[in-house]
Amino acid sequence: MSDQPSDNPGRRGDKRLARKLRDVAESKHMTGETAAPSRRLPPGQHTTVKWPVLDLGEHPNVPQREWKMSIAGLVARPGTLDWDGFRALPQSEFVSDIHCVTAWSRFDNHWAGVSTRDFLDWVSPLPEAKFVILRSFDGYATNLPLEHFAASDALLAHSWEGEPLSREHGGPVRLIVPRLYFWKSAKWLRHVLFTDQDVPGYWEVRGYHSIGDPWKEERYG
Repeated sequence: MSDQPSDNPGRRGDKRLARKLRDVAESKHMTGETAAPSRRLPPGQHTTVKWPVLDLGEHPNVPQREWKMSIAGLVARPGTLDWDGFRALPQSEFVSDIHCVTAWSRFDNHWAGVSTRDFLDWVSPLPEAKFVILRSFDGYATNLPLEHFAASDALLAHSWEGEPLSREHGGPVRLIVPRLYFWKSAKWLRHVLFTDQDVPGYWEVRGYHSIGDPWKEERYG
């Protein structure tokens, strides 16, 4: 599979892409407000008890035992992490809120997985590493400054609410970065690249913000 984001997500993905591009052009959901992170619900958001499914139109079928994630770039330990190796890393449980750029937020999600800080301790990024590029089994990609990837509540999640992550929600393993809009929390992780240069991902090249802070309403760039 190519390391570049897919430009052919399929009919369902094409319709969703067209709708998202209209959102960018119309600055949809923007209120012009900002708020401190101490305000639990960011500007322009509403809460939901459901967990909507958003993707490019494909749900990769990757069984846990066949899952592998490659690690490359500016790290002391490049290579491939398989399921057993992933589960052998220190395991953590977090509770956090998630905020989607399409204006829904879901509070108090219970996650289990490997905290990104423990993962970083294991891979040992080199001093010149400033950004993390995440690539998924469906061709998706997104970019993060290393400081956001290393947030205290960020993790590589394999479980939600006490159960393995479902296929539709990014299982076996997805990223969770609660302090950013949820498009930054890539599903179906297959590749993590550490670099000294920012490389825009699938939505970023289509008008989404490079960072995506919900409290600053960084929906579009």
